[in-house]
Amino acid sequence: MSEIPILYTYFRSTCSARVRIALNWKQIEYTPFFINLLKNEQNDKEYIAKNPNHSIPMLSIDNIDIAESTAIIEYLEETRPQNPLLPKLPADRANVRRIMNMIACGIQPLQNPPQLALFPLEKRAERARTVISNGFDSLEKVVAKTAGKYSVGDSVTAADLYLYPMYHAAQRYDVETKNYPTINRVFGELNKLEPFTKAAWYNQPDCPEKLKTKNQL
Repeated sequence: MSEIPILYTYFRSTCSARVRIALNWKQIEYTPFFINLLKNEQNDKEYIAKNPNHSIPMLSIDNIDIAESTAIIEYLEETRPQNPLLPKLPADRANVRRIMNMIACGIQPLQNPPQLALFPLEKRAERARTVISNGFDSLEKVVAKTAGKYSVGDSVTAADLYLYPMYHAAQRYDVETKNYPTINRVFGELNKLEPFTKAAWYNQPDCPEKLKTKNQL
């Protein structure tokens, strides 16, 4: 019997949330190993020996260590085909990957703590709100064309794994999500699914109780 995978994760991390959802969706049991970014645990010697990028998430599975959420999700899709996250048609797959990359490359990195740290403390929330709002302006136009019940068509895809935690980040920074009706609706549908809510920041064991009670980051 193969060993249970270990996911190096942090409750606030939207990138970690993508992988948590993927593992839940594919019904893959895993053990979380919590890396507290506020305590700089990603810089611990033992961790950077496994992941020189000093980043999360990382998944230890099949005797290898895989960093970066997209690489992890693609590996799971290729090695654990149950409950697929990529559609059959190439055009639909392209749309899924487009949305994944819009979020992973065009929105999330620009509101990440290292980027926000370049701004004065009192300006950081405003900066994050602006970045996410600008990104959602474009994302809404794309998803409005590709969505069915979910981001691309009527089946859950990898695109939804990126949209769901990014929406939570938008809520955190008080983005006017009502301005994005398609994104808003898709999030509502995803929020009905246990693999998604189970992976949400507020359901993570490393989330402080005081934040859980507020139900906000």
